Amino acid sequence: MISDAFELGGGEVLTADICIAGAGASGITLALELASSGLSVLLLESGGMQGEAQTQRLYEGQVADERLHSLPHRYRQRRFGGSTTIWGGRCVPFDEIDFEARPYIPGSGWPFGLDTLLPFYPRANQLCEAGDFQYRAAEAFSRPLLPMIDGLRSEHFSTDLLERFSCPTDFGARYAAQLRTATNVRVLLHANLTTLKFHPNGEAVESLLVRTLNGKEFTVRASRFVLAAGGLEVARLLLANRDTRPEGIGNEHDVVGRNYMCHIAGTVGTLKQSGGKDRVWHGYDVTDDGIYCRRRIALKPTTQRQLQIGNFIGRLHHPRITDPAHRTAVLSALQLAKGLISYEYGKRLHGEERTSLRTWMSHVGNVLRGPHEVIAFGHHMLRDRFLAKRKFPSIIVKSTAGHYSLDFHAEQEPSPASRVSLTAQRDELGLPRLLVDWRYTSGDVETVRKAVRLFAQDIAGSGIGVFEYDPASIELEMSRYGAYGGHHLGTARMGSNPRTSVVNSDCRVHSVRNLYIAGGAVFPTSSQANPTLTIVALALRLAGHLRVTAAGSGSSEVRAIAGEPSDQLLRASS
Repeated sequence: MISDAFELGGGEVLTADICIAGAGASGITLALELASSGLSVLLLESGGMQGEAQTQRLYEGQVADERLHSLPHRYRQRRFGGSTTIWGGRCVPFDEIDFEARPYIPGSGWPFGLDTLLPFYPRANQLCEAGDFQYRAAEAFSRPLLPMIDGLRSEHFSTDLLERFSCPTDFGARYAAQLRTATNVRVLLHANLTTLKFHPNGEAVESLLVRTLNGKEFTVRASRFVLAAGGLEVARLLLANRDTRPEGIGNEHDVVGRNYMCHIAGTVGTLKQSGGKDRVWHGYDVTDDGIYCRRRIALKPTTQRQLQIGNFIGRLHHPRITDPAHRTAVLSALQLAKGLISYEYGKRLHGEERTSLRTWMSHVGNVLRGPHEVIAFGHHMLRDRFLAKRKFPSIIVKSTAGHYSLDFHAEQEPSPASRVSLTAQRDELGLPRLLVDWRYTSGDVETVRKAVRLFAQDIAGSGIGVFEYDPASIELEMSRYGAYGGHHLGTARMGSNPRTSVVNSDCRVHSVRNLYIAGGAVFPTSSQANPTLTIVALALRLAGHLRVTAAGSGSSEVRAIAGEPSDQLLRASS
């Protein structure tokens, strides 16, 4: 069922076997997987079914440098479905090397390998509506595909790896009906977790204090609790709850909020082809079941180890829109209409420089020379993106000049100096607001610098053209977008050592017997991959763990919390 906390009377006590805070990708996945478990599940969501300005303001906070990181209320949605209501739908699994402890990546290494997560990826693909779990072109397509770069010979990069695209699927809209009819799951909207109250001996969470924005308070008692509120909000909740743990929950060794990662991304250089032939296919291939897929230029693991750099992928992209030398009507139309473009894509137009009248007129000239191209592009975007259920994923434009830039997405290594912490300001519920101090490292710069240089060498060595770029501009280009895409990772990282991590391999907080964390906060490293698919796979794995550990004991644990001797809960939660 789905109900609303606004309709509750103040002071109520709700009970469940498992309480999940946060109804985004991970929280909804957990609830769906536990719907047939026989365990009672309470899923708390701060927002409603639609976005609400007052609720969204609870995410507001500060950033150390707005040039490097968007304000905390950007890229996140505090509503049922969470940030899946605005995501782009890109699905990519992590690579085997991403789980390894690599001596050249400080803080790298997951407590398990890719083989542990592989059984959960196919189901994650289904929930994300991204088709079959096939991420090599040779496996996903029986028909031959056009070469991504015809004639490219490289021992360092693969062009066979895919990214798949969800609809994109809004988990709230897509799965509300299933949760509404699940007899053992209750979704409670407008329910804001503010306080975690501990059992008297401090080893387990006994209850949650939940508040609404219209002034009501109530208590939730459960045997197990899961924080699934996103990489930034999880850190805020852990750090803000200091009644029992003065340093914050799980923060005995000052790890919570540190090692904050997103991804390093940018657009660099120009591929100029030789011989007057356009050798590039940089668009989407569609599977037999209608899934948009795109191939990537992926740095091979052997090369990563050899160069001692992080993971890196590239996609060929249209030339920089702001320069009318691309001679492409559609790109100039986008530049002239940049004020109408979404926040995230608008950041990528590199329009900080003042545009001269001459440049503006050159863009107008491009449009006037190809009005039919602009009309066809507008029709395509209206039909295939804005009106389609499965949306065309992004803007793909063939360059009239035959020039292409390299759009890259790279791993950001964990660094304790990159962190989120609390400020003295408080939100309407009394919780301290966040200060986000995102930083990249010299190692991140080297990953991009070495990978781009190697790509340029491979293009030249293949005899198909040149890739021109300014090596001195690499750091500028990779920091231009800052912490790219709202991938909030690593603030409550997973590991086997409590001194360097917050949760164990089961996503349970080391120092709390019945508190778990779901989502990107637990990622020890970021990979090159967008995180949603792996977030869902980890949630599926956690759901299996909770089913096993809570099976047959849930109801007695709730009774123990409600009134029986307190040590009974601790024995049951061990």
